[in-house]
Amino acid sequence: MKKKTIWTIAIIMGISFLALLLLQLNYIEEMAEMKKEQFDESVNRALYHASRNMELNETLRFLEQDINKKELKKTTKKDREKKEKEDAHQAPLPNNESNAFTSFESKLLKNNPSLTPKAIIVRNDSGALSTTRKQMQEVVKNRYIYQKALLERVVYNILYSASEKPLKDRINFKLLDQDLKAEMMNNGIDIPYHFSVLTQDGREVYHCPDYVEDGEENSYSQVLFRNDPPNKMGIVRVHFPDMNSYIFSSVRFMIPSIIFTIVLLVTFVFTIVIIFRQKKYSEIKNDFINNMTHELKTPIASISLAAQMMNDKSLTKTPKMIEHLGGVVNDETKRLRFLVEKVLQMSMYDQKKAVLKKKFTDLNEMVETIAHSFTLRVEHTGGKVYTEIEAIDSKMYVDEMHFQNVIFNLLDNAVKYAKPDQPLNVYLKTWNTNDHLYLTIQDTGQGIKKDNLKKIFDKFYRVHTGNRHDVKGFGLGLAYVKRMVDLHEGEIKVESEFGKGTKFTIILPVILD
Repeated sequence: MKKKTIWTIAIIMGISFLALLLLQLNYIEEMAEMKKEQFDESVNRALYHASRNMELNETLRFLEQDINKKELKKTTKKDREKKEKEDAHQAPLPNNESNAFTSFESKLLKNNPSLTPKAIIVRNDSGALSTTRKQMQEVVKNRYIYQKALLERVVYNILYSASEKPLKDRINFKLLDQDLKAEMMNNGIDIPYHFSVLTQDGREVYHCPDYVEDGEENSYSQVLFRNDPPNKMGIVRVHFPDMNSYIFSSVRFMIPSIIFTIVLLVTFVFTIVIIFRQKKYSEIKNDFINNMTHELKTPIASISLAAQMMNDKSLTKTPKMIEHLGGVVNDETKRLRFLVEKVLQMSMYDQKKAVLKKKFTDLNEMVETIAHSFTLRVEHTGGKVYTEIEAIDSKMYVDEMHFQNVIFNLLDNAVKYAKPDQPLNVYLKTWNTNDHLYLTIQDTGQGIKKDNLKKIFDKFYRVHTGNRHDVKGFGLGLAYVKRMVDLHEGEIKVESEFGKGTKFTIILPVILD
């Protein structure tokens, strides 16, 4: 599949997943807002009804207190008899008004002339039945007007005296709490709440015993005694510490779908990454096969040509010629063996558990020996191998053969990527700290571009050198080096500047006695 096709599918699927995720988040947000609006409406309705109940209870309480006071002020029997005698000596009301009102009402009219009904008309000369009926209707109407005015005056006096009291004396806070709880339950709200009562200017009069400030940023207020003067009004304020959890509970069922969508999105991204990585490995393997074919082709062709010449009876075979052909076959066979060993080295790289024959070895001695044996190859370029042995405690616990191969691979790369027609200098240095043992291999070769540095330890990867095939190899050497250093619990770092050279640093743990 082409890379462009993969990218197209990846973009379409990615946009689809993101759109689905955004739709779910938007749906959750809208549901939460709707739940919040319903919650606000329910709380405000509950507070309104609770405030009305409180005002009604206050009115009933003061009416009851007024009735009780009147009962206590009832006169004794003698007082009533004396009162009746005094009433008996009073002159009868004109036009038979005494028949229209009780003795209590007559006395009240006498003491308060302003309450005297103005619509009473009693005619002495009314003899007809219709006239009498009209008179009775007027009497009943006037009594109703009088009783209504009297009741309104009593209620006014009660409420006026109530509004003069301090706010804390007007409110039964325990009863208010009960009303709030009942109204909240009636409106479907069954979560803990805390309330406080304040004056109109913000002074706190009361708060519930278990009052906490958590959730105060989302509080609800209701005016108490809203028909009183502004300075006599109160405010009840309620907040819910668990309001967010209550609202969140309504959209909790959507969380699994969001989690599954995110998991699918991550899995999809991971799958796309794996596809591109496998495609990259496939391309690298194809390059490896092409390179390996080219590398194996040369020695096979040389051996085949030497065999043909040895079997050609028309050619005169002198001892010198036979020796030359035998040398060619021998050299090309060694070259084939070396190429095959390179491939076999990576079988160990692919194994999960590599078998290493570790033993205590001195790094300084190993570096000196390898530098001496590699001197001829470097001097062939006109350069030289320099060693700086500064490690005091140079003992390490490694597989000697594989660790030597690590150093040889790094030196071999230095020679392969030397600058054409310029001397190559190689610097080997050892030193140690309290915790680590260091080995650096630095050359003055071509160097590595910054973009290639992070890929050089990948299997089959080779730094591109154009169409030239003078640099032999399969791209396995540095991958093998990295694998071996990791198996020895070490670390390898690389520094390079293109055109100036490369420096590899191997860090191993110090072996404590």
